[in-house]
This record gives sequence, C-alpha cells and structure tokens, in this order.
Amino acid sequence: MVFGIFMAILDIQIVASSLEQIQAGLSATKDEITWVQTAYLVAEVVIIPLSGWLARVFSTRILFVLSCGGFTLMSLCCALAWNLPSMVVFRAFQGLFGGAMIPTVFAVIYTLFPSRLQSAMVVVVGMVVTVAPTAGPVLGGYLTEAVSWKALFLINILPGLAVCLLTWLFVNVDEPDWRLLEKIDFLGIIYIVIFLGSLQYVLEEGVREEWFDSREIVLFSLASAIAGIAMLHRELTIEHPIVDLWAFRNRNFAIGCVFSFILGIGLFTLLYLMPVYLASVKRLNSLQIGQYIMITGLFQLLSAFVAGPLAKVIDSRLMLALGLSGFALGSWMNGNLTHEAGYWEFFWPQAIRGFSMMFCFLPINSLALGTLPAEEVKNASGLYNLMRNLGGAIGLAVFNTLMIQLNKLHYAVLREAVVPGSSQTQIFLEGMKERMAGAALPNVESAALKQLYGMVMREAEVITLNTLFQILGLIFLLALLLMPWVSKVSADGGELGSGH
Repeated sequence: MVFGIFMAILDIQIVASSLEQIQAGLSATKDEITWVQTAYLVAEVVIIPLSGWLARVFSTRILFVLSCGGFTLMSLCCALAWNLPSMVVFRAFQGLFGGAMIPTVFAVIYTLFPSRLQSAMVVVVGMVVTVAPTAGPVLGGYLTEAVSWKALFLINILPGLAVCLLTWLFVNVDEPDWRLLEKIDFLGIIYIVIFLGSLQYVLEEGVREEWFDSREIVLFSLASAIAGIAMLHRELTIEHPIVDLWAFRNRNFAIGCVFSFILGIGLFTLLYLMPVYLASVKRLNSLQIGQYIMITGLFQLLSAFVAGPLAKVIDSRLMLALGLSGFALGSWMNGNLTHEAGYWEFFWPQAIRGFSMMFCFLPINSLALGTLPAEEVKNASGLYNLMRNLGGAIGLAVFNTLMIQLNKLHYAVLREAVVPGSSQTQIFLEGMKERMAGAALPNVESAALKQLYGMVMREAEVITLNTLFQILGLIFLLALLLMPWVSKVSADGGELGSGH
C-alpha cells in the first residue's frame, strides 16, 4: 500500500518537471498544458475527504485495489493520449484514483498495527510523503531526457499491477458496510465537489488570470464560498454525513490539522521556489536542478532513521519544536544567498530543512490521528490529508502572487539606482562595450544595455526569492506559538494527561 501511494505522490512531481516536453508532444500552448496538472490536483483534492466514507462502504482492501487499479489503467491511457483534451480527462481520473489511496494508508497505520509499532509505520509513510515529491523532478527529468515523456506514465504500470495483486492477497483490515449505500448524502457530495473543486481551480489558475480581474476566477470563488457554507451546514446537521466534521471537536486532531496545513505550505512551496531559483538565477537544466534538490530528499531519508527511535524517548512536543525550528532556520539560510552561491551554499540550508521534516511529520501525525477512536480514524485521515494539500495549494498561490509583485517592486527600486547620470552605470557600460568590441556586434551600445537590463532583472529576482524564503522561515517560526495547545502524545500513540 505504501508503494502505491509512493507512485501517486511521485506522479504529480514527475509530470510537473516535464510539462514542456508533454506540451510539445501534444501540440498545446503554454497556458493549455497547465490543465494537465490542474485536472489531476482538482480531482485529487475532491476525493481525499470522501475516502473515509468510501473505505467504510467498500472496505479498505476493495477501495485500495480499485483505486490502484484505476490509477494504473489511467497511467496507460495518459501515455496513449492522442491530444490535450484526452490527456486532461485521463489525468483527472488518475487524480481521482490516486487521491483515494493516500488517506487510506494513513488510516491503516492506526487500525492494523498495535500502538507500539505505529510510530515506526508513521516514519515509513512519512518518508514516502516527503521524499517522493523531492525524487520526482530528478526521475522525471532523467526519464524524459533518456526515453520520452510517455515513460513518465508507463513506469507506473508494472508496480501498479503488483500493488493491486499484493493488496488483494494480504490486506484484510475490515469488512464492507454496504448498508451505508442506502443513505448516501448525495447533496453533501455535490457541495464538497463544488467547494473543493472550485477552490483548487481558483488557487491553481488565479495567478495566471490575475486573480479577480478575471470573470472566471470571480465566478469560481463565489461558487466555492457558497458551496463551502452549504457543505458546513449540511455536514454538521444531518445524521449520516458523508464527511464527519465533528472530528474537529477533538483538540488534538484540530491542532494536528493546523500543523498539517503549515507543513503543506512548507513542503509544496519549497518544491516550487527551489527550481525557480536554480533555473532562472543559476541557469541550470532540469537534471542539474534535480541534483541540487536531491539533497533535501536524502536528508529526509536520513532523518527517518533518527526521528523514529527518538520519538520513543523524547517528548513529542520537544520533537515538534525542534522540527519547526530547524525548518525555519534552513529556510532563513536559503534567504541569504546571492546569484554567485554555489552547490555547497545551497547544500546546508536544504540539509537542515530536509533533516527537520521528519521531526515535524512524526509528532504531527501522532497528534492528529494517534488519539482518535479506531472508528473515527478513516474519516479523520481524509480531513488530515486534505489540510496538507490545501496548505500546499494556498501556499503556492500566495507565494506565486508575492513573487510577481515583489519582482516588480524590487526591479523598480534597482532601476532608480541604475540611471544614465550614475558614474557606476557609465563605468559598467564602458567596460561592457570594451569587452564586446571584438565580438563584431552590429550595435555594441544596445548589447551592453541589454546585458545591464539582464543583470538588474536577475538581482531583483534574487532579492525576491530570498524574501520569500525568509517569509517561509517566519511562518514556521510563528507556528511555534501554537505549541501551548499541543497535548503530549506518547510514543505508543496515546495521549498523556487526559481522559483517553
């Protein structure tokens, strides 16, 4: 099952790193190709909260085999896609099947394993959830260069079939409850689909459409807000809700979800900012970017072997505080780099951040799901995973918008300093002209000005990205203010000092 979700999470990042090649293969425009990603993410975010109810109806085994089988089949269809609309439809179904797998695995940790083994299993699943997104761009870049973009989807087929077969043979956690089909909350499902689907669309497309200047964004924002209010009212008042929101009454679970949201911001925003920094400032190709980003994944892997045993001996609150502080420090260090920074300057901030990730993930997971009654875990797991995805989507939308605004601002400030009357500007331009004199260029003056413009743009981008890394560091530092509300959760999953 863990291998199944590894495929599902890896798939998002693998495809994201090779959108240009898929664009060329399908003869799509730059704006159109983003739908290959948006369709997957919208479908995924819609199915995650419904997965708890589906697991109760079909049983964990049947739901997981159907999801993994569907994901594998859609991977094959994506590789055979003949144009953009067909690819978008197949990707949406792939997201639907892939999204249902993730919360199901989290729920199994707390229903299949005895409490003494739960923290070890959280480490295993945590490694997948945090390492897979980091490994994605490296593997995606390599497969696209070595084979073709179709290989990104075809690599899912054999592992997908193996996971289906092994899950069917060996996973038997619970029995289906077909009676739940007699009282399906259809209206609740419709509200959830409109609310989360519209919200994800707004967050994905908002930056490109310049937010509320676009009629579509206004329309989808209104649809999301109205459906969200209607969903809250319905799910809190009917007898058999499709998603049980009363789980948030459990303080541990509610605080755990807030931390999951913050972790989502950190995880997904970094996976976006780092490649942007390395591609536009350092001018690296996708394979070189992969080699830089791989450091985070390697240290996440390394920290799993430290965090697991440590969770049994130290207070989970101390562990979480260490994780949040480490992540904040790594992000802050990343915010002090220049365009001349080399591999090792990027190495340490990533190493600290990667190592801190498991120190955050383990206690947050135990806090959110470890103290819930077994019958509530399936539903709660869907909500917990949804919070991480929403954190990522909202984080990306906010940071993307900030990047555009800050770039303009920093460029304007730098431009004021680079004026024709400035002696430094004149010295620079003269130096450039001398260097280019032997290059037989038709217009040396305009070529020198172009070089200067490029430098100012690059420096504006460096300042912007540094600011964004520091903002990310501050978010994780401020998350420490939530610590007084965190209950101590013992290594075996029980809450200490409470009535549980």
